[in-house]
Amino acid sequence: MAKQKVLYVLHNHPSVRPGGAEVYALELYKAMRLSDAFEPILLARTGPPMSQSGQNHAGTVFSIVSEDTNECLIYTEAENFDWFYGTPRGKGIFTEQYHRFLQTFKPDVVHFQHTLYLGYDMILQTRRTLPHASIVYTLHEYIPICHRDGQMLLTRTDEPCQESSPRRCHECFPEISPQAFYMRKRFIQAHFSLVDLFVAPSRFLLERYVEWGIPRAKIRFEDYGRQPAGLAYSAERDQPRNRVGFFGQLNPFKGPKVLLKALKILADESHHRTGNRNSSSQPEVHAWMHGANLDLQAANFQRDFETLVDALRHHITFVGPYHSEQLSTLMANVDWVVVPSIWWENSPLVIQEAFQHGRPVICSDIGGMAEKVSHNVNGLHFRVGDPLDLARTLRTAISTPGLWEKLRAGIPGVHSMSDHMTNLSEIYKDLIHRPKVGQRDSGIPISGSAVKSC
Repeated sequence: MAKQKVLYVLHNHPSVRPGGAEVYALELYKAMRLSDAFEPILLARTGPPMSQSGQNHAGTVFSIVSEDTNECLIYTEAENFDWFYGTPRGKGIFTEQYHRFLQTFKPDVVHFQHTLYLGYDMILQTRRTLPHASIVYTLHEYIPICHRDGQMLLTRTDEPCQESSPRRCHECFPEISPQAFYMRKRFIQAHFSLVDLFVAPSRFLLERYVEWGIPRAKIRFEDYGRQPAGLAYSAERDQPRNRVGFFGQLNPFKGPKVLLKALKILADESHHRTGNRNSSSQPEVHAWMHGANLDLQAANFQRDFETLVDALRHHITFVGPYHSEQLSTLMANVDWVVVPSIWWENSPLVIQEAFQHGRPVICSDIGGMAEKVSHNVNGLHFRVGDPLDLARTLRTAISTPGLWEKLRAGIPGVHSMSDHMTNLSEIYKDLIHRPKVGQRDSGIPISGSAVKSC
């Protein structure tokens, strides 16, 4: 019996630029290749700003990543993308190129991992081209809800935003009218009305989208599945447990400056005790900074980051980008993993990775981070965006006898890719035999004018 086909669509390939959602999507695609029921296809977007290279082949926006002809790239131009509405200004890539791609592969399920720099229009084109295909959409962050890069942070204060509305969004962006924000929401919801099922990797994110307007019956919690960690390690080591690690994107929202400022507080305390600011002896806390995409950030962020790194040169090791196959070795070099994000987060992969390697997590006390890490059970919380409280928490972590061992013992198992693939396969099989969602029975109010407004 022929396998049914599932197409995974995402906004970037990890070989172009590393990123958590991208790494997960590629792991899922590779795992699904072992399925007895489904043949997977991967379509990942490439082009600026993630990649500065142009189209690989004249006359087509498609190319293949490697010898695997089911692993494909689609090239789009960022300058032609309307960030506000999440749609390209030219529709030919859907009505012609993506339409032909769908006709060629004829997937039974189209599972969107992301539509950034591609457009919500891909959902509509999928439904038009393959009216009998099932459409699944994994929500990795809050871009449909929040115009500020999906971070749900107030522009004036960087405080976490509790909810969106045309009025509140206008307060963050005074140059954009409340009416425009109303139309933005209607436009996105009109396309989301064609999705058969949404997948939420955290319960916190699930509730935010239910509040925003997705019917609860159309969204399901299913955490990311992960492959087993690749390297065993010894947990035995002389005290103190004073090595911390940051793993993630080097951008303002991930909070690397919060960690650096906390380390500066601890370094200054050490200086006052020893009287030697430039001592190269073993400090109380030493941090390893692992991360990529600093070059994509605003110049002032890069400058501030580099200034802090230079001031802490005896207290940190700046590693920079890393590959997933290096992770086990890098995790073995640290005792604690710090996740200092200033936004809500969803289900940070780094928390799963830390737990896989037996590393307790010190994280901000909000959103998906607080959901995944239980305070004083398998990690520690600190007040979001507060370097002083993070410094206090780090001090407690390294100076409390037996705390590391206690928290390590409380680390839960991580959702396996095998179980995840089984759950998704059951979802796909169920959806394939269901009537497909149409605009009239979706449960989300829509407007024809909203679809046409862009």
